[in-house]
Amino acid sequence: MAQRPRKIRRPRQRRSPLALIRDDSQVPALWLSAALFILFGKAWLASASGNTALTLFLFVWLFGAILWGAFGVVRHAEHLAAKLGEPYGTLILTLSVTVIEVAFIITAVFSGAPNSPVARDAVFAVFMIMINGVVGLCLLLGGLRHHEQNYNLPGARAFLAVLVPLAVFALVLPNFTQTPGPILSAGQAISIGALTLALYGVFLSMQTARYSGFFKDPDGDDKDAHDHVSARSVGFHAGALLVTLLPAVFLTEELGHIVERAVSATGAPIALVGVIVAVLVLAPESMGALQAALRNKLQRSVNIALGSVLATIGLTIPGVLLVGGLLGKPIVLGLGPREMLLLASTLLVASLTFGGERTNMLQGVVHLVMFLVFVVLMFAP
Repeated sequence: MAQRPRKIRRPRQRRSPLALIRDDSQVPALWLSAALFILFGKAWLASASGNTALTLFLFVWLFGAILWGAFGVVRHAEHLAAKLGEPYGTLILTLSVTVIEVAFIITAVFSGAPNSPVARDAVFAVFMIMINGVVGLCLLLGGLRHHEQNYNLPGARAFLAVLVPLAVFALVLPNFTQTPGPILSAGQAISIGALTLALYGVFLSMQTARYSGFFKDPDGDDKDAHDHVSARSVGFHAGALLVTLLPAVFLTEELGHIVERAVSATGAPIALVGVIVAVLVLAPESMGALQAALRNKLQRSVNIALGSVLATIGLTIPGVLLVGGLLGKPIVLGLGPREMLLLASTLLVASLTFGGERTNMLQGVVHLVMFLVFVVLMFAP
């Protein structure tokens, strides 16, 4: 009786330390930048106060380093997502970059001019960029390639059901209180911040436990949601994510000290500061959402886009209100009339877009037109 040939087991190749450093080259770059700013940052920022060229140089350096680090954070979050599956993968991704956003906004608000609108402008910019810009591109590109795409309707409805009241509480309600200006009183800030955080916590428990199926691909096929599964352990990627995130958060705080001066030096509208915050934290997530839509995985795009907006309100607003209350500094939150109209239109159109089980490119064009109107009004109010 012929014996079966034995399978030759090839030894697992170990990657050299140089290969690992090359894959995570942003880590030493981030830590080196952080070390330089720890040693010389105060002197550089002091010198930049009257020097436009130095201000812009430091801004570009910090912005580029943080953005590069954000892509590294997202890469390790993607590896964790591939191992843990949905919705935990998207949740890790959104929470990781939200930490950077919260650090930036808090620093910019409390180091800038009195009554700085950075928090309001940043949250509003996240709304318009993700729900109109990114969702619009996902639906347009996905529609061009796949004609119509399906997603899990209960999951999208759950996102919007929480987004609508939180958006109104954070960005509209402050305009209609008896406090002078578009701000909340101390008692209102504590109540709204606590209720916002509580509602976001309830949503997270629903998303990760009893109703996690609402946020999975309706076809039941999540195997292709990520490009590949890393051979490295969950602990390795969790540690690498943390090592990348720590210096990025520190540099984000340094950028918060200089961003308003850099925008003023170029003569751009102050609302651009909020857009810079949004672009900084949303660029890696946006790329992931677009790639998922092109792979006909629209549910992952929905989870990323709507999840990042919800995390922004659910974590950023309570954090800013808490720090503002501790330091006794009022936080400007209420939008102007034009912005409130755009916000209401965005929420209405998003409710119509995700009111059925399939999407098409026309809906994407509608969202993109609304995003372009947002850009036009920012530079030509």
